[in-house]
Amino acid sequence: MSKWNLVIKVGRCENCQNCVIAARDEHVGNDFPGYAAPAAADADSTVRILRRVQGDSHMVETTYLPVMCNHCDEAPCMRVGGDAIRKRADGIVIIDPDKARGRKDIVKSCPYKAIVWNEELQLPQTWIFDAHLLDQGWPQPRCQQSCPTDVFETVKLDDAAMAEKARREGLKVLRPNLGAKPRVWYSGLERWETCFIGGSVSARIGDVVECVTDAAVALYVGNEKLAETVSDGFGDFRFGGLVKGSGIYRVEIRHDLGNASCECELGESAYLGEVSLVQATNDAVVA
Repeated sequence: MSKWNLVIKVGRCENCQNCVIAARDEHVGNDFPGYAAPAAADADSTVRILRRVQGDSHMVETTYLPVMCNHCDEAPCMRVGGDAIRKRADGIVIIDPDKARGRKDIVKSCPYKAIVWNEELQLPQTWIFDAHLLDQGWPQPRCQQSCPTDVFETVKLDDAAMAEKARREGLKVLRPNLGAKPRVWYSGLERWETCFIGGSVSARIGDVVECVTDAAVALYVGNEKLAETVSDGFGDFRFGGLVKGSGIYRVEIRHDLGNASCECELGESAYLGEVSLVQATNDAVVA
């Protein structure tokens, strides 16, 4: 049977908040019997955009991550909520707006923090995939309809076809170790989950310090070479896809103007600053 899935393209999100506003516009003060009670104007939004800033100086990367109910196939909230939460045949999870009243424990059951508490109605609420609109024939929820940068893609496929799409496009889910089997997928999630090491190569040519283009830059852990690249027209280099807190890395730089070597211990992403080339017998100078 075909089921609803949402694909989020992480690199396209610019934090315009249209999806957040659309969710608020749809639900604050509006009652959809059988789907959701009116959301409170002062409650947290059921659609959020998280922000991660990496790097330093001119080598900074900001990533925005839209998050909402994942409509998990093995939803932790359903284990706690009992008959107050149901899973539709099309994959959508609905918190019953009548049976869930007073059940604040349901809020804490979600490891993704996607359930908010409506204090006025004493009711846990979440993003319902705009099921009330899909059931009327809408092809997509309002988050996609309102997004100017094409962050969201709504697809209705059977599980085998969705698994193939995920494999083909490299889609991932948040926190797969939980075994919740989310139906919200992410493209480009490595921008959120991994780190980079970067720097800028320079050399003194006469009385002028110049950016060095096409310097050969290699990244090592111990004696193992992990990757190599060349510096660009501004002397910049960067190695991405590194695991947070993964230890000590060494960068080796080679060019006709000189060589350099420097180390860093990676916690979050690291910008090494200006790395000045010197003669091969000397150590690197990191400005």
